Amino acid sequence: MGERVLRQATALRAGDRVAIVAPASPFPRDEFEAGVEEIRRLGFEPVFEPGVFDRRRYLAGEPLDRANAFLRAWADPAIAVVLTARGGFGSVQLLPFLDAAILRETPKLLVGYSDVTALLGFLTTRCGITAVHGPTVAGRLGRGDAAYHRASFLQALCAAEPAGELPAPGLEPLVAGEASGQIYGGNLTQLAASLGTPWAFDPPQGCVLFLEDVNERPYRLDRLLTQLEQAGVLGRASALVFGEMPGCDEADGAITARAICGEWARRVGRPAVWGLPSGHTAGAAISLPLGVRMRVAATEAAAVVIAEGSAVC
Repeated sequence: MGERVLRQATALRAGDRVAIVAPASPFPRDEFEAGVEEIRRLGFEPVFEPGVFDRRRYLAGEPLDRANAFLRAWADPAIAVVLTARGGFGSVQLLPFLDAAILRETPKLLVGYSDVTALLGFLTTRCGITAVHGPTVAGRLGRGDAAYHRASFLQALCAAEPAGELPAPGLEPLVAGEASGQIYGGNLTQLAASLGTPWAFDPPQGCVLFLEDVNERPYRLDRLLTQLEQAGVLGRASALVFGEMPGCDEADGAITARAICGEWARRVGRPAVWGLPSGHTAGAAISLPLGVRMRVAATEAAAVVIAEGSAVC
């Protein structure tokens, strides 16, 4: 099983409507409103239903209600992009209510990270639709330049041409070499949690595998990577790209996330790089298209290069 042909959404244009849904946890209203204003400053029209503010303990409403809101946004021909309000927990609860064949008929770009990886993985590996590992509305978009990389966000949503080399000056090689493939992945915890379910993360052979997480101690990262290996996922990768993994070192610094990921990269024996600032990062998070071709250069001047656009004109 090699590369797959994924469907792409129509690129976003100035004035287009973008839907905001809340598939996971609730969020502070002020952060959400700040994110909505940022969307307007970018030149787009944000739309959302009143139910986006629903709250059920640690969830943004009942699973069926959240799924139906997502499906209404997806089916609306006036919507080109679906943004997510925040991560947290609960996106996986939507999956039993989603039909891959129906979603594939009207491809759209979904943008999110962290818990939203459950939906990103479903769209890319089960529906065959490109997606974007990018900022949520509350917490990232609302904080502007300090929290998200505006240029890569607009590139992923609005441009049909490839992004080229991503701005990641802190990228470091873990295992030397170069490789290419379609990029899949996201939050490591969410990817591992999907295994053994009907919606298991299922990237193709020869993929570039992107893995990131936050506040997971080294032994937990080791356990999660072991699970991916035993499920046969790591062995499919032509290259590994790790995020910054903030908060994942032991408190005393004796064992670091980088060391654990480096050991796994050497075990897998594929070119690997460390430190791509997408998803959980202390700075401005890069928007990373998923399901498109990427070249990984694990060299002294390490780089990841997007070789295909995530949308079409």
